[in-house]
Amino acid sequence: MKLKDSQKLILASKSPRRKDLLEQLGIAIKICPSNVDEGKLSIYSADSAKKFALNLSQLKAETTARQYPNDWVLGADTIVVINDKILGKPKSEADAFNMLKQLNNNEHSVYTAFCLCHQNSKIQVSRVLETRVCFKNCTDEELKWYIRSKEPFGKAGAYAIQEKGAFMVKSIIGSYSNVVGLPVCEVIEELKKLNLIQF
Repeated sequence: MKLKDSQKLILASKSPRRKDLLEQLGIAIKICPSNVDEGKLSIYSADSAKKFALNLSQLKAETTARQYPNDWVLGADTIVVINDKILGKPKSEADAFNMLKQLNNNEHSVYTAFCLCHQNSKIQVSRVLETRVCFKNCTDEELKWYIRSKEPFGKAGAYAIQEKGAFMVKSIIGSYSNVVGLPVCEVIEELKKLNLIQF
């Protein structure tokens, strides 16, 4: 799988996970983070959480697309929601512990929204997906060990399902790659519809 010869895809994200998910399929990308200020996360209903992720993915894509008006740009945003509360990226060990305690022995939603846009063609496609994730009942010692690994930092909800954080995940319902940071199946389907890739 690759992009058609005349096409370029700009990833408006500095997430190494999104980069890896695309490159492992053979899709060459250029990284150009949007540097959008995600602002303060607080209480949202489930519906609002989806809209929040969708709006943020669109803003990221549109911001970067202004720099690359002749190329396709992909923006994405992943959020973790539990009890109508969005969990952002932890700012400290105490913050990470508080987040993980909320997720512990509980089920939560991970929403990833993505937006593909081409500024000069005035084409924009956006989608948001939900995956349900259930954590096992971890001891405080397990959570503190995980936090000491430094892996929770820079991750929404303070964990990475594709790394050490997998030990906490009892089950998932929905797309695994959506939790990693990009719903690969759906992104590829949209790229196909836009006639941007070939096999």
